[in-house]
Amino acid sequence: MADENIDGEQLLALARLRSDESRAELFAVMGDLFHDRNDVLSAQERALMQDILEKLIGEVARDVRRKLALRLADAPGLPRELAVLLANDEIDVATPILLRSAVLQDIDLIEVIRHRSRQHILTVAMRRDLSSAVSDALVETGDRDVIRTLLENQDSNISRVTLAYLVEQSKSVDEFQEPLVRRRDLPSELARRMVYWVAAALRQALLDRFDIDPATLDDRLEPVVKEEVREAAADAEADSAADVLARALGADRQLTPRLLLQTLRKGEIQLFEAMFAEMSGLRLRLITRIAYEPGGQGLAVVTRAMGLNREEFATIFLLTRRARVGQGGGAGFAPADLGRALEFFDRLSHAAAETVLTRWRRDPDYLFAIRSIEEGQEKKRA
Repeated sequence: MADENIDGEQLLALARLRSDESRAELFAVMGDLFHDRNDVLSAQERALMQDILEKLIGEVARDVRRKLALRLADAPGLPRELAVLLANDEIDVATPILLRSAVLQDIDLIEVIRHRSRQHILTVAMRRDLSSAVSDALVETGDRDVIRTLLENQDSNISRVTLAYLVEQSKSVDEFQEPLVRRRDLPSELARRMVYWVAAALRQALLDRFDIDPATLDDRLEPVVKEEVREAAADAEADSAADVLARALGADRQLTPRLLLQTLRKGEIQLFEAMFAEMSGLRLRLITRIAYEPGGQGLAVVTRAMGLNREEFATIFLLTRRARVGQGGGAGFAPADLGRALEFFDRLSHAAAETVLTRWRRDPDYLFAIRSIEEGQEKKRA
């Protein structure tokens, strides 16, 4: 511990001596002063000590610098300029400052990330209470080990946008998956999406390694996935009256193609969509997309699988086009559109339509994840 009476002249005298022993003693004394007596140092004394340290820090042995960094890492009175010097030193000197010094600001850490070694960057990623700005800079490095270290650091603050980006990246970067799902701050919808990526990747791996029927595998895998995401996937919105009525009619076995057509003819579009979704077993969002798509192929698949005949399909096709125009969703359709849709309907077998509808009944997010994995495999083979 240094003498309570600080003599600037004595410090300068030690600074003028060029032996390793005198420099080590000087740094030890000033390290103690900054750490233990910073609250009683005058501005002049602090400036003198900082000036000496900054001028001599490159001339002392690395072991001396390392001991100084260890001593000052937790010192609240450490001058920021000195902390920056130590943070940019060799990694064994910089580590305690990068991990623990509270005087470093975001801009200091970002400069280290952009200009120092990979070891420096990894150390920053382990620092407690990282801001979202520093986390973004770490992610921008593109270094998988750095990003994984950041994700494993539960004390780091990562913005929702950056988390969404990393969830998307986790489709192809397996190392991100586990630390992402373990983060306490991962929003539920992103967690749900993560489960789908992992399940889709597992599905592809199983298909690559074993002779398994894809449909059979989906039948086994999908319930597990749905159970994992049930809480996160819960819809916060209240059911509409149309949804409630459609489910009640379905439960009473009163939903028929005739009632579906009557509802559509009356212009009760919301109820028609809810009934169509209930009868087909598809999500409402998916059925509304299929019902109004220009070509009508999806509509042909669903109606053929449901057992509707050619005339019923044509009626639904025409009335949904009219409803789409009435809602400002398009400028109508050409007569040839109906002809092409009917030609497709005629060629489509009931068995083939049922196979496609069964696939569409699977969770749309799950299917999207599967398609993403399959597309990635195709690109690798190309």
